[in-house]
Amino acid sequence: MKLKALLLVFCFTGALSFAQDKVKYSKEDIKKMETYLFNEGFTTPSPKKTSTIILKDGSTHKGFCNDIDTKKGQIYAISIKDSITKKPVTFNADEVSEMYVFPSNVEKIAKVAKYMGNIRNFGTKKLTKNTTNDRIHFINQTVSLKNKKEDKEFLMQLINPEFSDVISVYYDPFAKETGGFSVMGSPQLGGGVIKSYYVKKGDKIMWLHKDDFEDNYDFLFGDNAEFVKKYPKNSVKWDYFSFLVSEYTEMSNG
Repeated sequence: MKLKALLLVFCFTGALSFAQDKVKYSKEDIKKMETYLFNEGFTTPSPKKTSTIILKDGSTHKGFCNDIDTKKGQIYAISIKDSITKKPVTFNADEVSEMYVFPSNVEKIAKVAKYMGNIRNFGTKKLTKNTTNDRIHFINQTVSLKNKKEDKEFLMQLINPEFSDVISVYYDPFAKETGGFSVMGSPQLGGGVIKSYYVKKGDKIMWLHKDDFEDNYDFLFGDNAEFVKKYPKNSVKWDYFSFLVSEYTEMSNG
């Protein structure tokens, strides 16, 4: 009985200690952490703006991208009309090192409609991310799709180009979103949080799902003691992911 009582004391003390280590954030802090900082994921190119394709051999090709062929959401060929020769050229994805294209107006309109369809977006996302006139950056990466398939090369859209020097985050074209609810066709309340990305740190790139965030927290952020103290694992959640990557990058470079 004494042993059981002692074990209970240890368990209670450990739980209390865990609770005491948890950071309580203000409403202002939470609002800041919930702000979505990644770029939107786009899949349809604008045929009216000049795209740039950089091949592995170092050559650069510019032209109007009229088609990006995909299989299971991943790019396998890009067709452009060369800006100088005006001739159509097609490149296989595995030939390409990097690619810059502009999103089509049709897709931007669809993104705006989706943005307007969820009230949560008004407080956490910038509409300008959906109507961007900036180039979309794709990079050739060797990755296992959903951490299940054999490693292959894919052109993947970098969605944190402004703060990707430590952790690079790539768009998952098959990512699902957390659910919300609406009443009689009104804008959705809640939900809308993207559940997965492809994430690269150092030489490791993986598919990171919302459910696996806690298990991978130490790999992503554990080498920065100051960050871990300010944003411990037990105090943050997946909804803050883009903020955490941005903040970790700034603190690591600071």
